[in-house]
Amino acid sequence: MVGAGCNRRCIMDGNPSFLGESDCPRQFFNRIRLTLWQLKEHFHGKERKIDLSGVNAAMTEEQIMAATVGPRLPLNSTIYLAPYDPGWPSVFAQLKKQLEELLDDKIQLLEHVGSTSVPGLSAKPIIDMVMAVADSRDEAAYVRPLAERGYTLRIREPEWYEHRLLKPPDVQGNLHVFSAGCPEIERMVLFRDWLRNHPEDRLLYEATKRDLAARTWKYVQNYADAKSEVVAAILARARP
Repeated sequence: MVGAGCNRRCIMDGNPSFLGESDCPRQFFNRIRLTLWQLKEHFHGKERKIDLSGVNAAMTEEQIMAATVGPRLPLNSTIYLAPYDPGWPSVFAQLKKQLEELLDDKIQLLEHVGSTSVPGLSAKPIIDMVMAVADSRDEAAYVRPLAERGYTLRIREPEWYEHRLLKPPDVQGNLHVFSAGCPEIERMVLFRDWLRNHPEDRLLYEATKRDLAARTWKYVQNYADAKSEVVAAILARARP
């Protein structure tokens, strides 16, 4: 489900009215950035094709519910994006220490990913982490000890890299779990590293997120899916 690159969907619908009654100057310039990006990608697209093979198709409501462990209430609202908080890396460091104490050598990789891992980027105030284990299907090896410390398994996706997602008990966070070597791990880390080092794409991604976050979504996953096109374009530039 919600991953660093998120899933496939169209970024903007139709021809936007650039400065509506509710637009502030920042929203106005964000819309201009988005349209310039769309024009650039349109003309670049005549020379190269963006590879969407590693990006999920947008999930249906039935798929969202099937992947959810436990109850899932609809959002039916806009998405809150917080200004970048320089304390987010410290929160990740605390969670990493806790996870390493609980799982020890079962962890083959543990990284801070998602927008809270990119300095200067606004984000939902939720710490995203990606963890690699020997076999993410073997829930007894890691879900059980984490559950004993209050972690909750919320997502199980056998058809998508055997992805699991757990929520920590005391911090707003998402722990994404995959088997070692999963290509989604590489995508998450590559996307993070590229945004950290390429301010133009970081600004583009933020403008896209702000435009989408201002809309009403039934589920957060729908918002995540809507970012896929810009994510795929950025990843195409990030890959050699």
